[in-house]
Amino acid sequence: MTTRRPALGVLLVLSSGVLFAVNGTVSKLVLQAGIEAAQLTLIRAAGAFAGLLVLSLLLRPGARRLRITPKQLPLLVVYGLAGFFLTPMLYFVAISRMPVGIALLFEYTAPLLVALWARFGQHQRVRPRLWVGLAASLAGLACVAEIWGELKLDGLGVLAGLGAAVVLAAYYVLGARGVREHDTLSLTTWAFGASAVAGLLTRAVTHGTGGWAPLAETSGGVPVALLCGYVVLLGSIVPFLLVTGGLRHLPATSVGILGMVEPVIAATVAWIALGAGEALNAAQLGGGLLVLAGVALAETARITERTAEPPSGTPPVPAPDAVVVPR
Repeated sequence: MTTRRPALGVLLVLSSGVLFAVNGTVSKLVLQAGIEAAQLTLIRAAGAFAGLLVLSLLLRPGARRLRITPKQLPLLVVYGLAGFFLTPMLYFVAISRMPVGIALLFEYTAPLLVALWARFGQHQRVRPRLWVGLAASLAGLACVAEIWGELKLDGLGVLAGLGAAVVLAAYYVLGARGVREHDTLSLTTWAFGASAVAGLLTRAVTHGTGGWAPLAETSGGVPVALLCGYVVLLGSIVPFLLVTGGLRHLPATSVGILGMVEPVIAATVAWIALGAGEALNAAQLGGGLLVLAGVALAETARITERTAEPPSGTPPVPAPDAVVVPR
């Protein structure tokens, strides 16, 4: 049985949060260079699939972990489309039209939606704090959007952020089923594969409306191709491995709550790298704290049965309410 080291788990999860946070600014620079959201989603999915496929083949038990049956295929496809294609694409649309920190706050309401689904869709017991969390998050989003003023946020950006939250919630729910039959590495590898195929089909249907010329240019003084490399390696593969490692030492709920450093760091990095357009005013900062507080309450609101520790050597899997955002 693996010895749990909570301090190491915290370090791993916080490190993944920093990489994910920086990925928001890097992705926005790529989008500003002229790469479309669907294109960046394809680049990320194809690159991450290739990298994780190599890892899956190199690590024991090798190719055997990638075996699937026709009955398992539909779940893997839907899981990949929800979490690894639609969620990042909607997120990319949101950050292309709003500050990175605000887009993340909208997306981070996904665990709240999962808790509501558990209560009303699955009729599970929840603690009263869920309703406090819901009220806090809604009030926080109202402050972020400044509903008392001219609603300065881009409407399509807001819809994309909320859409990302809904799809991400579906990803968490589907993931609870997928991890029963696959370890984390194989499940994510196939999910990225489904996302890559969806990206290729999208380009075929849209006749490749966006060209690839921006890859040869620079954005923010950095080559766009190098920025895309960050999105694939340090914005996807490495953070995923860090979160997986963190789950060996911490409960999924703790991982989710620690992961909420991402919007804070992301907003700070975006403000430093991209300028005043990413800055949040006092009302929006206060609203952001309310949203995160509400999500934290939702993370701990579900009442679930304690399960036994997995056998030694069994890869850990994230619970559906863990905020492990598949960007």
